[in-house]
Amino acid sequence: MQTTKVGIREFRENLSSFLESKTLVAITRHGATIGIYVPTKPKPRQADIEALRVAGEKMQELIAAAGTTEDELVEDFRKLHRERRMKKS
Repeated sequence: MQTTKVGIREFRENLSSFLESKTLVAITRHGATIGIYVPTKPKPRQADIEALRVAGEKMQELIAAAGTTEDELVEDFRKLHRERRMKKS
């Protein structure tokens, strides 16, 4: 995971942007690390969950319209993945 190193003054001045970031922040004073800010995963919003549900339903419709199954798609993906790995070797 990427880490950003900032002085304590910069951290205080830009606190809101660091809090919204997904990057670890090493906080320094005179070049020495005095603390680390570790962001947590935000709880998904209800709108995000609903959008994922709708996207899943749409994907199921597209799979059915193509006349295939999820298992067949997964097997095709694995086969292509194996073939590409073999070409790189």
